[in-house]
Amino acid sequence: MISILAYSVLAIYTIALFYITVYCVMQFNLLYHYKKYQKGGAAPQTAAQEPLTVNQHGELKRARASRYGEDKGETLVLAAAAAEDWPFVTVQLPIYNELYVIERLIDSVAAFDYPKDRFEIHILDDSTDETIEVVRKKVEAVRAKGFNIEQIRREKRQGFKAGALRDGMEYAQGEFIAIFDADFLPRPDFLQQTIPHFQDPEVGVVQTRWEHINQDYSLITRLQALQLNVHFTVEQVGRMSGDYLLQFNGTAGVWRRETIEHAGGWEADTLTEDLDLSIRAQMKGWRIHFLEHIGSPAELPVEMNSLKSQQFRWMKGGAETAKKMLPAVWRSTALTLNQKVHATSHLLASSIFLFVFITGVSSVPLLFLLGDLIELGFSKNFFAYFLVGLLSVIGIYYVANVQAPVHRDSFGKALFKFIFLFPLFLALSMGLSLHNTVAVLQGFRGKKSPFVRTPKFNIKTMRDSFRKHKYLSKKITWTTVMEGLLALYFAGAVVGGFYIQNTTFLVFHFMLALGYGAIFYYTLRHLSIK
Repeated sequence: MISILAYSVLAIYTIALFYITVYCVMQFNLLYHYKKYQKGGAAPQTAAQEPLTVNQHGELKRARASRYGEDKGETLVLAAAAAEDWPFVTVQLPIYNELYVIERLIDSVAAFDYPKDRFEIHILDDSTDETIEVVRKKVEAVRAKGFNIEQIRREKRQGFKAGALRDGMEYAQGEFIAIFDADFLPRPDFLQQTIPHFQDPEVGVVQTRWEHINQDYSLITRLQALQLNVHFTVEQVGRMSGDYLLQFNGTAGVWRRETIEHAGGWEADTLTEDLDLSIRAQMKGWRIHFLEHIGSPAELPVEMNSLKSQQFRWMKGGAETAKKMLPAVWRSTALTLNQKVHATSHLLASSIFLFVFITGVSSVPLLFLLGDLIELGFSKNFFAYFLVGLLSVIGIYYVANVQAPVHRDSFGKALFKFIFLFPLFLALSMGLSLHNTVAVLQGFRGKKSPFVRTPKFNIKTMRDSFRKHKYLSKKITWTTVMEGLLALYFAGAVVGGFYIQNTTFLVFHFMLALGYGAIFYYTLRHLSIK
């Protein structure tokens, strides 16, 4: 009986660990393509050696001089041309109760280095609080300066952000649609840096890299930046270089209007409408071009409950999109086998937390059954094969946070930060696994839930505070209670390992205890702020 139980627990643990390892190896393949791209072994998807200009017929053409320098021959800009010849752009700002940040976003967009009469600003305002009046006054002030700006409101907030974008298309006049969430501060040359890449008629989306204006605010923001840097270097560039499917990240990018319409438009049946439309557009033959060297500054969530709401939306939405789109991906005759495999890995990325959770929980009974398994002939060396997954992750995060050319820190400083932060990042990710597992399971089950926005508080420096702001969560959920209990569960496993003189899982259980404990502590601490 004991042997059956021991082998059952070992099987559960091994299957989960195998899934994690396969996913990590798939990510390592993206690292290979990223390094190949950086070394010049792969041509950019929009191969261009010269910047672009607009001719008298309103067509994008190559020019000989660049105003902003070069980056692998991709820095394309709009040179001087008659204002009426510049492509017309609609800038959409979908917002919901963004009292603290909406004014700075409008100011940033109004500062675009682009002819005033060649772009319009639409604030898609679904707000229900005093944000409505703040936006109204700001719109009047900006319009008085000669800008084409409108506050667009709906009677019902149907479809949340996706619904706002869908309904906003009715008012948009632009050939291109730029989209920014409320926490972004785009630079003045954003349109000049992105629009020229649409010279390639196959490019339907241009996505820029997220930067972090408050990265050094706290440990929480530093760890978020560590993870996001991977997506906006290794993952996005690796997918572009490998000719795999990329994604529009919901903000800080530009769509060709024709692409949105051809792909079927915005749909509100998932919480990640950006990923959903990205996959549909690429299956229609459009390409997404990612600009690693063009950064768009944004504010990271500064308190744990905001981070958890963002993670829940991303993880659940990812699962919903996977359920919706994977059958279509594998039926597609337009995609290669490699593209289908990597699209599957991409769409199932959120499910990694489910298997991290299973691996963690099953490792505790496995610890106490390991002696029986060894007596039955099992060797602990078996686990060494799965180290390839950990080594892959270390390599990916090292390259993204230390070697990537977009970072400004010296090598020594970047390396020191990485050595300090990476183990803490692993622990925090493990601590989020229960919370994110619930989101993934709800997504695959089809359980519907509202689009819970991530609160922003206009936090730029360490001197700023969110302690007296609105939008803070006041509820203790059952998952928070479970996170506290799991911290004790894994702390007990650490003690139990010493007691039975088996330290096989000591580091793993210590990191799990630390991760769940930190998530539990910060969740309660930020709930208690008055």
